[in-house]
Amino acid sequence: MTAAPGQPARSVLACGEVRTCLLPSVQALDARAAAQLLRLRADEHVRVSERPSMYALSPEVLTGVDCRLPASNGTKVRGVGTVAVRAALTEGRLLQSTAYFSLPAAGPDMRRPWGQYLVRPGLVEPFGKLPQQATAEGVLRGAGRGELDLGMISEGLLAQLRRHALLDRRVPFKSSPTRLRWVARRTPAGERASLANFTVAEGGLRTMELRLPEDVPAASAAGLCEDLALHDWLLTTVQHMLDNNRISAIDGPSVVEVLHPVVVHLLHLWMPRAHVDPALAHLWDVLEEKPGFSRQWENLSRRIRDRLALQAVAMPHQALSTS
Repeated sequence: MTAAPGQPARSVLACGEVRTCLLPSVQALDARAAAQLLRLRADEHVRVSERPSMYALSPEVLTGVDCRLPASNGTKVRGVGTVAVRAALTEGRLLQSTAYFSLPAAGPDMRRPWGQYLVRPGLVEPFGKLPQQATAEGVLRGAGRGELDLGMISEGLLAQLRRHALLDRRVPFKSSPTRLRWVARRTPAGERASLANFTVAEGGLRTMELRLPEDVPAASAAGLCEDLALHDWLLTTVQHMLDNNRISAIDGPSVVEVLHPVVVHLLHLWMPRAHVDPALAHLWDVLEEKPGFSRQWENLSRRIRDRLALQAVAMPHQALSTS
């Protein structure tokens, strides 16, 4: 059964993709500039909070879609509706864009007028019955040719923001973007949300599967995934900086030169759950157990501080020996 026009359809899946990257600006943006950057709509304000860290979240914009849904088994199901897209900026330094939508178990056999899709923002209806398992697997695999591509939609917003006149298109250090694809299967209202799977793949790709009660908005799942993607980017970036510069093999001023960007720009950004819906904050407990995000971060931070402390002790002796 499909929902009557104007009434929200009950979703069985929520799907999304988050792109995370370093803002192309030598200087971090302050709250006012962040709000200017993320003002995607003239009729809605950017949400900015400065505690416990500076965080700006854009209003959502809608992208209309009419194409095949991703499917792992080759099933060709047409979907029509709107994808919600938004952007976030953390501490004026880390930029994220997210595209997400929800899917009901079934939709009409005929295309509705666009106005009826617009009153259900972030909902994409299938023609007929939705192949739930194949669609979930297809989203996590990535869109094929002619299929709904969340990554392309998310990347489009990211590219738009990186061209903004506020930015000088310079970065304080080199880094690589990451992608997090996620699928949330709906469960009865009142049940506790759970994390079914989290994987790290090559090329900066991560995937996550959730169980999400039907009374928890898809936007809350998107917020959780943004928070996870941000902290995963921090871990990945700092680890690569240390490995690529062979920090254990260098000495002298080179140590300070390599570690300076980490200390100045990144170490203070670690703050899991700071902007996550309380109904989903407990899912971080799973990630803290395995793979142990915060333990990994603490080990990296300790390694950096110990290396800098050793260098500080060695510097007077080095200066004496060269005098």
